[in-house]
Amino acid sequence: MLLRASGEISGTEIDMSAVNGNVTRDGIPHAAELVSFTEAVMRNDDRALDQARAELRVVLSDEEFLDTCAVIAAFNVVDRIADSTGIPLDDLMKDATAEMRAELDLGRFRSSANTPD
Repeated sequence: MLLRASGEISGTEIDMSAVNGNVTRDGIPHAAELVSFTEAVMRNDDRALDQARAELRVVLSDEEFLDTCAVIAAFNVVDRIADSTGIPLDDLMKDATAEMRAELDLGRFRSSANTPD
């Protein structure tokens, strides 16, 4: 939701399908490198992480790389806390994200059980 909102604020069209691996270079600078790095972090694969990190460091400044790492860490911890405690989406967030959740087919993930229909 925040990515879509930031795209609207900046006037940049964001292809949300990138979060499902449909990466294009349109709209998000260095999208392929960012997705590769994020997936390597989440998969806990040291070899893939080393390669993705090296590729990302070529295209991002030190500050951009640090911001990227901070965003991945923040989303990772917040998601894990919410999933592990079974926190459901509140009605306001559920309504605000309904279209995006359907578009990304988020119901296919086990944690979607915490968001009743």
